[in-house]
Amino acid sequence: MKTPVNTSTYAQDTMRGGGVRAPVEEVEDGLPEGPRTWAIIALALGVIMSALDTAIANTALPAMAAQLHATPADSVWIVNAYQLAMVATLLPVAALGETIGYRRIYLTGMVVFTLASLECALSFSLPALIVGRLFQGLGAAMLMGVNTALLRTVYPAKLHGRGFGNNALMVAIGFALGPSLASVILAASSWEWLFGINVLPGVIAFFLARKALPYNKPASHKVDLVAALFNVGAFSMAVLALGDAAHQVPLPKLLPEVLIALALFALLLWRQRGHPAPLLPVDLFRRPLFALSTLTSICTFAAQALAFVALPFYFESALGRTPVETGFLMTPWPVLVGVMAPVAGRLSDRYAPGLLGGIGLMILSAGLVTLLRMPLAPTAVEIGWRMALCGIGFGFFQAPNIKAIMGSAPPNRSGSASGMVATARLIGQSTGAALVAFCLTVSGQHGSWYAVAIAAAFAAVASVASFSRLAVG
Repeated sequence: MKTPVNTSTYAQDTMRGGGVRAPVEEVEDGLPEGPRTWAIIALALGVIMSALDTAIANTALPAMAAQLHATPADSVWIVNAYQLAMVATLLPVAALGETIGYRRIYLTGMVVFTLASLECALSFSLPALIVGRLFQGLGAAMLMGVNTALLRTVYPAKLHGRGFGNNALMVAIGFALGPSLASVILAASSWEWLFGINVLPGVIAFFLARKALPYNKPASHKVDLVAALFNVGAFSMAVLALGDAAHQVPLPKLLPEVLIALALFALLLWRQRGHPAPLLPVDLFRRPLFALSTLTSICTFAAQALAFVALPFYFESALGRTPVETGFLMTPWPVLVGVMAPVAGRLSDRYAPGLLGGIGLMILSAGLVTLLRMPLAPTAVEIGWRMALCGIGFGFFQAPNIKAIMGSAPPNRSGSASGMVATARLIGQSTGAALVAFCLTVSGQHGSWYAVAIAAAFAAVASVASFSRLAVG
């Protein structure tokens, strides 16, 4: 049934001439089917571009380092700058979306991401490229920080699970295409086109989103800029400290980073006292379903990152596979995630997310255990079905978990909940990558085996956390 649209609300829209107040459409329960399709396409383009850019940069890092005459240690900042900017700014931009509109944040993010992609493509040195990647990360944070909140307004409530499932499919497509697309671009041209390919889709996505995305009623509270600065500093220092700890840097360097991060988090919590909508959403964490769903997400993405970073080392170092073969061996996981995500999304509209997520994460943990128990010289088929099993489990978790996080937050806190969806994913991925680095540093060639074992443990913990939601949800 199509829900009538309320056009009585007015909002400030800086995308229209000079900030003139103009009548806007505020959606009550999703868009009608036709406009909904265009809005979904606009959101899908942003998600795919963000995911694709992460996967492309990771894959092409050695080639970029060689062409820029950069050391491996310095070139890592091409990836780190993007991740740091995203982690540090996700919660502030998501909270800002609650007050000035998710649509406006998304449009601004698309502009920033597209212009930063152009700057990266035109970069002539490593420092210039790193600056471009910082702004790309900021743009991606704006896109991903309000993406889930916008999905909540685009789809009617009865179809939220389907919407989150389709969104998970877009993320899977971006990550699955990344390595192959990077290889094709580098074979045909230079690394600059890894970023230049974003420009035209970014322009198209901006104008499509400007036309199709709905408005939300702005919240009455304001964003605390001082708290936002504390948030940026705290998360930045925490990620830096995590990476340094994984590489076993000397304690005199690591300890100040940890202390500064803890101090900034303490200042953030102190500053937020009494705020009706705290930037770090401690009010939402008082809801057991929200807290357990966030914990489930962090543990699951840590498991995924552990496996995705460690397995290529195992395939190439222990099994002697080529990089091209390794890419194909990794492919069943994201492909099956893409297949299962829409299915799980539809099921989550009928069954409890805690049940679906718990089952999926049991499958993921079992799949990781089967990877640990492979023969000494496994065939491609023996590796492939194990990777596919992991993909099925991961795909079965994602959409129901997002629905649980968003459904446990009140509508006026959708921005903060959406920001936590992306923040939990990045915290998990950063933790997983750091643990892989630690395992490889401590255990050498056996480190990849230990990393996958830790991944299986994380997935098992996530499964327990997911099933626990049945008692509170």
